[in-house]
Amino acid sequence: TFLIAAAVTVLTVIICALAGYAFSRTVFAGRRVLFLLTIALIMVPGQILIVPLFKEMDALDLVDTFAGVILPQTIAPMMVYIFKQYFDQVPQEVEDAARVDGAGNWRLFWNVILPISRPIVTAVAIFVFIGAWNNFMWPKIILVNVKYQTMPMLVSNLAAGYVTDYGVLMLAVLIASLPAVVVFLALQRSFANGI
Repeated sequence: TFLIAAAVTVLTVIICALAGYAFSRTVFAGRRVLFLLTIALIMVPGQILIVPLFKEMDALDLVDTFAGVILPQTIAPMMVYIFKQYFDQVPQEVEDAARVDGAGNWRLFWNVILPISRPIVTAVAIFVFIGAWNNFMWPKIILVNVKYQTMPMLVSNLAAGYVTDYGVLMLAVLIASLPAVVVFLALQRSFANGI
């Protein structure tokens, strides 16, 4: 579960930061339309996409794999919007100074814009990590093999039966929630600055 949540977090932060930067700082044909489509995707409930995503993962032969769990969770239109709004507030002079020093688009993004965006990167990373850690529905659908079960699936299996040992169940819930709490507490200051 930790590996899945960490991979989803890293990939989502990279993809959404790049998309937010593209929408904020670059000019290309169809930018406004693509951004409006991204905003429209925020309003689409994730449950509507389950059947098409499962068919896509099946066609790519990614059912019952970690890649099948990770890849669909990395697309987060809300996080793209958050990054775009943050990058809109970064002064243009910072970018101009880096360009005068010879920085290209990639170097500008990785070495200038991203380091000064650490608070929002941390806030988005916390949101995504906790969401990926607590995700129950998609792993339950895509993972068939018992050895690949995530923590929410294991907790659910403890509660599914004729007799439930509530002591064991509460211990499992405590263990399952501990990493998300630890990540939040460790990054609490950056999270508050990002918000």
